[in-house]
Amino acid sequence: MSETVHRYEPWGAALQLMRCRTSEVLLSGPAGTGKSRACLEKLHLMALANKGMRGLIVRKTRESLGSTALVTYREHVAKEALATGIVSFYGGSAEEPPQYRYANGSRIMIGGMDKPTKIMSSEYDVAYVQEAIELTTTDWENITTRLRNGVVSFQQLIADCNPDKPDHWLHQRCASGTTKMIKCRHEDNPVLYNADGTLTARGKDYINKLDALTGVRYKRLRLGLWVAADGQVYETFDPAVHIVDQRPIPDSWTRYWTVDFGFTNPFVLQCWAEDPDGRLWLYREIYRTQRLVEDHAKHILRLVRRCADCCKSKAADHDCHDCKACRLEWTEPRPRAVICDHDAEDRATLEKHLQMGTTAAHKSVSDGIQAVQSRLKVQPDGRPRLFVMRDALVERDPGLEEASLPMGAAEEVTGYVWAVKPGNAGGLKEEPVKKDDHAMDALRYMVAELDLGGRPRVRVLG
Repeated sequence: MSETVHRYEPWGAALQLMRCRTSEVLLSGPAGTGKSRACLEKLHLMALANKGMRGLIVRKTRESLGSTALVTYREHVAKEALATGIVSFYGGSAEEPPQYRYANGSRIMIGGMDKPTKIMSSEYDVAYVQEAIELTTTDWENITTRLRNGVVSFQQLIADCNPDKPDHWLHQRCASGTTKMIKCRHEDNPVLYNADGTLTARGKDYINKLDALTGVRYKRLRLGLWVAADGQVYETFDPAVHIVDQRPIPDSWTRYWTVDFGFTNPFVLQCWAEDPDGRLWLYREIYRTQRLVEDHAKHILRLVRRCADCCKSKAADHDCHDCKACRLEWTEPRPRAVICDHDAEDRATLEKHLQMGTTAAHKSVSDGIQAVQSRLKVQPDGRPRLFVMRDALVERDPGLEEASLPMGAAEEVTGYVWAVKPGNAGGLKEEPVKKDDHAMDALRYMVAELDLGGRPRVRVLG
């Protein structure tokens, strides 16, 4: 049998992880330090070295693994093993979750804590949690109860994350000594740094982009610090409360769309549903640069319409959405209003290609922010009046991702901070910093439309 060669040399924090046998270990550090790669390499090595080992790759939602950890696993960690048949993929069944099966009998299961039934019915030797700050304490502790397979000499929960607020439960768990934290540095990533400590060509470009970040994002993603944003506008926003799993939305719930135009800056579309108790749910979001408004309109319609009566064309390039002979129908209720930024040209273009009228947004910032703050407060029934659904973002913008810039409401909100005018006595809050606030603007438009009222600002197409 020919020899299969896989090369990976762990440095710094990655090497510490390989040697660590602690029951709970967290790799914490800035963006781009190779945390996920190190965790997956250890998981893969343990599966190869221990016949019959059972491992788990898990995130808050199963869907979010597809474009993150599983790509790294397939393209970098297990590439050679998959190519030679040492590892094979099994798509799952009614009884078993999707998994990677090893020739020696080891298994690495794949799942999300949004649908934990299948993965939580098994026992494991090691589990890897990606982006652990997304989990709740209950999620974390539930996983620890499943680490009792006993094939490996030690059972371990491995996790990684970028830093968050210092009072986050995971940071507190590390501070108490329950979980061991290993701090990562960019110098630990051989893609960015050479062995002699000099930057690689790719490293120079990447570090320059991180150095361009500001505020809390610079402190967390460049310096790796667990810090809160100074002067955060929405201080009461709590991911554990306001970010919720995707759920079916009844057709009876009223729908709204909000739009903040941009090209060099992101274009934002947010799809909202209002439940019978008046709570707002952000269930879909587009956040994208370098795309024309008319192309956004086509993309939006593809998300909400399907072919109800196909013309049965045999053309290889036939597209029902562009075919005049096909009959399209909506898959969800039409929005009661499309609430837009005031850019006249972009608004007219959007109306033309959507074939829908729009409403001019209530643009006043101060009272809009106060209205959002009011909705974020937890009410006597134990729930706020505004939620953001996890994985609402339709697609990730490669340029923004490479620059480590926020995408969507859930990522913008923690860096949305107050600016202070020079000479302002006592550093009083005046207005938010006008940077990375595009989703926050669209969110404010939605709340202002319902809670601040005002004169009708609807433009209907003839």
